Amino acid sequence: MNSAVTINLTPEEQAVLEQHVRSRKTPMRLIERSRIILLAADGLTNIEIAEQLYISAHKVGRWRNRYAKFGFSGIERELPRGGNHGGKKTADQERLRSKILQMTTQSKPQGATHWSTRTLAKELGTTHSFVNRVWQDSGLKPHLAQGFKVSNDPKFEEKLVDVVGLYLSPPENAAVFCVDEKSSIQSLDRTQPGLPMKKGRAGTMTHDYKRHGTSTLFAALDVFSGEVIGECKSQHRHQEFLSFLKTIEKQTPKELELHLIVDNYSTHKHENVRKWLTRNKRVTLHFIPTSSSWLNLVERFFGLLTQRQLRRGVFTSVKELEEAIGQFIDRHNQTPEPFVWTKTVDQIMEKVVRAKIALQNI
Repeated sequence: MNSAVTINLTPEEQAVLEQHVRSRKTPMRLIERSRIILLAADGLTNIEIAEQLYISAHKVGRWRNRYAKFGFSGIERELPRGGNHGGKKTADQERLRSKILQMTTQSKPQGATHWSTRTLAKELGTTHSFVNRVWQDSGLKPHLAQGFKVSNDPKFEEKLVDVVGLYLSPPENAAVFCVDEKSSIQSLDRTQPGLPMKKGRAGTMTHDYKRHGTSTLFAALDVFSGEVIGECKSQHRHQEFLSFLKTIEKQTPKELELHLIVDNYSTHKHENVRKWLTRNKRVTLHFIPTSSSWLNLVERFFGLLTQRQLRRGVFTSVKELEEAIGQFIDRHNQTPEPFVWTKTVDQIMEKVVRAKIALQNI
């Protein structure tokens, strides 16, 4: 019996294959093939790899040989079907694959915003399963779209340096808070009781609901301890914001300077707020650039609140809603964990410049 071909990986190849295995975005078939090659490089036989991955030894040998001959391209592409491993069929498949990628990324179907596997297959005279394989191998997901917005703030870099500096190199004898409002939180009561979760079935809740009013949460996240100061108010005018500033000032040691990171909402810049800041020198507001809510870490806390307490919550009154929010903050503060900022100004600016160039080239 012929011995299995030996696989020797460079450190770069090893890193790429390991990244394939770890990434959630990698297609399952490529994860399996990457594991085969990594195990083969460790000196395991085809039978040993097959037993470990619960697949056939023939399959292991096929992808081992493909990688030895073609490298990454050998495991990233599908084998030709029907037993024809070369010639016209392979060339036709490659042309079709290129056409699928071109049309998916550079065109739209008539009367729709994006292609589906079936509409594109019908257009090209192929099968939807082949289109799906090409999309999976290329990491394309036309049905998904990610939201974004590049800030046009003329002082973007100046404000970025200021805020990131507070995260990565804070001043001595100071406390840094990320402050914002989560406005118009609805007190929603479902029209019918939901069914509890059980084995084989998710919990249920009705799609319709009854509204019982709204509340606004003012929150200040201590960047270094992770603790949150929070107050619910019926409105979010400058009066409420100023009242919350006074709450923060009262609940922090008098010997510390207070640096508060806020967005550009008009209430934060109201004349009465500015006058109060003039009288209270220990408090300084730092404004993030416009359209840059991702730069304010308190948004992470709001995300947790929505996910764990609000989205599935049932509240028959505003009071009940506000009590639930207060309980969530209290539990959070019992074992707080800070959100650690890691990106430098240079890393962020590099990404922003790439985004602006890409937008200019559309």
